[in-house]
Amino acid sequence: MRVRLQWLALVLLVGALVTEPALLAAATVEAGKAVYDKKCASCHGKQGEGNPGIAKALKVELRPLGSKEVQAKSDEELRKNITEGTAKKKPVKGLSEEDLANVLAYVRSLAQK
Repeated sequence: MRVRLQWLALVLLVGALVTEPALLAAATVEAGKAVYDKKCASCHGKQGEGNPGIAKALKVELRPLGSKEVQAKSDEELRKNITEGTAKKKPVKGLSEEDLANVLAYVRSLAQK
């Protein structure tokens, strides 16, 4: 009986490790846009173009999120910028891991072609 429980625990652990990347892959642009509109658009603009008033007030440059400079950042760099902020730019509070994954999917969808 004990061996069966150990095998069951092992199977569940392996299953969790296999499905976690699948959950992150399930991030959607639509869900990301909803979070972006609520948490990010006031500073970054409706389509990620940047809010000139905020940029002027903070005396910073807000690059378009679809620009090559922003899109060249890794997901980890963007995640850190979002959750910790950069220089005068404030972090975004109250985002779950799912929200972050969805926002990243939306930001990636803004890439200029």
